[in-house]
Amino acid sequence: MSTYKQIQEYIKTKHQMVVKPCWIAHAKEQLGLPLNPSPRSSEGKPRVYPCPDHVLPIIQEAFEHFGDLPNTVR
Repeated sequence: MSTYKQIQEYIKTKHQMVVKPCWIAHAKEQLGLPLNPSPRSSEGKPRVYPCPDHVLPIIQEAFEHFGDLPNTVR
């Protein structure tokens, strides 16, 4: 599983944009990928900064690049 930093660097290099770690976490959640527990988690509350719809395919591409997506999601 790739790190958030690797995903951010890949997207910055390939798409010249910066993605927030919370967007990556939201994308993982939407795609059914496992999330590590966070001590700052706000379980049950809506996300303050959800992943914008136009950024989700870019993050998904990064997951595919690093081989993080199972075959059922691709």
